[in-house]
Amino acid sequence: MASITTEPQTLCASPDVDVVFVINSDEYHADHAILALENNKFVFVEKPLALNVRDIERIKSAERNSNGKVMVGYMRRHAAAFVDGVKEIGGMDQVLSARTDWSQDIIGPNSAFVSQSGTFPKRFTDISPEDIEDKTTRATELVRQALESECGVPITKSSTTMWRILGGLGSHDLSAMREALGMPTKVLGANLGYPFWKWVNTQTLAEIVFSNNHESISVRIQYDTPYVKGLPTTLHICEKDGDGYRETIIRRTYEDPYTLQLKELYNWVVHGTPVKTTAEDAELDSHIFQMIMKAGGYKA
Repeated sequence: MASITTEPQTLCASPDVDVVFVINSDEYHADHAILALENNKFVFVEKPLALNVRDIERIKSAERNSNGKVMVGYMRRHAAAFVDGVKEIGGMDQVLSARTDWSQDIIGPNSAFVSQSGTFPKRFTDISPEDIEDKTTRATELVRQALESECGVPITKSSTTMWRILGGLGSHDLSAMREALGMPTKVLGANLGYPFWKWVNTQTLAEIVFSNNHESISVRIQYDTPYVKGLPTTLHICEKDGDGYRETIIRRTYEDPYTLQLKELYNWVVHGTPVKTTAEDAELDSHIFQMIMKAGGYKA
């Protein structure tokens, strides 16, 4: 029997609940994930896991003391083309050159296409002034912790905007890039001017063009946009074919990344299958955010 509550404690303590989905505003992710873990629930947390490393460490500590576990919602990394592409890249024996368009992001008005592609899109306005004030107060403290205490960069309107973008839509790109290419060792430079921003990094593992048996092979994973359900994610493989050239485009399933992600979650909860998007995994993205902010010229 379905029931409705506005109290997180009631939800998390319910014996009828096996999995808690934390998909509310970023400011509440850490506290609500910890509450669910304290009640020994499996917890799915939409990205970002938290707005600073301190709170990720709090979540990890709660997880260690819980019978529950955490999975972070990075749907791009569950796309079939991405999974296949990572395997293709990992099978190459020598990197010749590397280029990634994941290192550039253009953030646009998502509502322009989400409002047209959603089944029943709604924007709710019945939020009390007290709740708005609480959200704003939380955001100020959480970002202050991230920027001043952890990054050592000043809090300005610009730096705050960039931090929230990195933790929001930017985390999708960075998380996917990191799995495919490896954790960056350093960010050499960053241009952080909303809405156009980009950075150049050096990788422990490189990407895209590889040598396999002395033949050049190019691997590309293409997302038209991952935020609209049903649009294709395709794997492009370009390689020499004898004296000619062959280009293969693969889309092995029509299931979208959101659906594939939920199937992973089901297997995790029901069958104990490990997931890759753990709290420890998500923490690495926060360290990349810090590198980017420091490289972007924000000096204390």
